[in-house]
Amino acid sequence: MSIADNKKAFHDYFIEERHEAGLVLEGWEVKAIRAGRAQIKEAYVILRNGELFLIGAHISPLIQASSHIKPDPTRTRKLLMHASEISKLIGKVERAGYALVPLDLHYTRGRIKLSLGLAKGKKQYDKRESEKQRDWDREKDRLMKTGRS
Repeated sequence: MSIADNKKAFHDYFIEERHEAGLVLEGWEVKAIRAGRAQIKEAYVILRNGELFLIGAHISPLIQASSHIKPDPTRTRKLLMHASEISKLIGKVERAGYALVPLDLHYTRGRIKLSLGLAKGKKQYDKRESEKQRDWDREKDRLMKTGRS
């Protein structure tokens, strides 16, 4: 079940591989995410000292859940993956043109997980081409529906 999607990632990048990572969260963040107050549109993932970190994800605090602390909605959150998976990602990210992009927040067996995409950036003409293809697919579906009636 998806909590928050990053539709902008599919517009700006070619997603070549998908990986799943856990998040290190505080209690108020879990409550806010379960209430649907998370947004990952402007977020990105970096590698630092052999660890993955999510930067720029915005989790709006609930007033009743975070009254005794001072919450930081855009704090840097550590991502949890096996060391072997991280080392494979490090090798691929250090090649030219690859980036780690957060794709969506979702639940897996009651835990909040983040889908990461190993992505290559699109050029402007690639974005226009995918837009034309999407419009053509939509038009084709519309024509097929009217042809059946």
